[in-house]
Amino acid sequence: MKIQPLADRVVIKPSETQEKMQGGIIIPDTAKEKPMQGEVVAVGPGKVTESGQKVAMEVKKGDRVLYARYAGNEFPMEGTDYLIMRESDILAIL
Repeated sequence: MKIQPLADRVVIKPSETQEKMQGGIIIPDTAKEKPMQGEVVAVGPGKVTESGQKVAMEVKKGDRVLYARYAGNEFPMEGTDYLIMRESDILAIL
């Protein structure tokens, strides 16, 4: 994938949702909740403060992260859906 996020933005590939529940019930796509975990696939260079200093990013490519439920914007690329969001929308590194 050739994408370079700007500033403090991060590109995440969401984890796949589970198709079946324990009892074997299949959940339709319309009823599934968005996953809140994913893998970081690209990281921006970091935010620049008003004083001109660059703040380093805490996440790096390959990290598994937990993010806010409705964070970021979805976009398709090469047949896969990705999310782009600010680093501050990431809640934890798993």
